[in-house]
Amino acid sequence: MADFGKLKANKRNLPSPPSMDEASQNLAAPETAPADASPAAAKRRDGRSANKTGRTVPFATRVSPAFDEQLRDVAERDGLRLVEVLEKALEAYEKAHTAS
Repeated sequence: MADFGKLKANKRNLPSPPSMDEASQNLAAPETAPADASPAAAKRRDGRSANKTGRTVPFATRVSPAFDEQLRDVAERDGLRLVEVLEKALEAYEKAHTAS
């Protein structure tokens, strides 16, 4: 069995804790959502899938909330992944660019 008698006593002089009257009452307060929580972030849809796609290069960018919503609407409507919508958009852009 361990002998704890050899341990050094804590030499820091910590102040005594506040009395129960001085302590915060936050545990008794009702739970509320943060004021800065945006409803758009709360209902954002997840476009990931458990299926392997062979896509291994990460690609991240910042877009407007309207673009994000429109992209997710199109993907959900057509049953596609977000990346598939972007790939089709790039393909259509290239076709239109080479045609002109």
